[in-house]
Amino acid sequence: MSSNPHASTIVAGSQTHYTRTAVGLHWLIAALIVVALVMGWTMTDMAVSPQKLKIYNWHKWVGITVLWLAALRILWRVTHRPPDMVTMPAWQRIAAHALHGVLYLLMLAQPISGWIYSNAAGFPIVYLRLIPLPNLVAKNPQLAETWQEIHETLGLVLVIVVVLHLLAALKHAFIDKDDTMRRILRWLP
Repeated sequence: MSSNPHASTIVAGSQTHYTRTAVGLHWLIAALIVVALVMGWTMTDMAVSPQKLKIYNWHKWVGITVLWLAALRILWRVTHRPPDMVTMPAWQRIAAHALHGVLYLLMLAQPISGWIYSNAAGFPIVYLRLIPLPNLVAKNPQLAETWQEIHETLGLVLVIVVVLHLLAALKHAFIDKDDTMRRILRWLP
């Protein structure tokens, strides 16, 4: 047992790890968010070209995939109790819950804002070139400008929140030396 007073102690009899589904969704969504953010910042600096249009489509498809997977993850979270948090000060527990809430909100809001922006700019979304998605708004250049700013701002907020999430996980792993990070790295019970 660690000499750290905030080290890992799990309530007896409680679940000590996330399900494989929760772990898989966590890492898949995390990877897709990173890909979408990198594509988002890369494509905006590109000259207009067929390659830029291709990356825009991929960006949209990744965003819609994140939206659907996030909805699935939220449904999974509601129907499958996560493991109890390790022992930590109340302010850290409150901050962790708030940060997770903001992450879930952003996983929904960011792709939806991009969808609205795309529709307002006059570009429908055809997911994987196979499934036409409904337009959430009609073409409107002024609305497109507003939603472009919202989408870009949410992207920046998402980066900040993801970095805070990562820093908190690293703090738990290397400073507190508790079980917080290991629970989301486990694939087997």
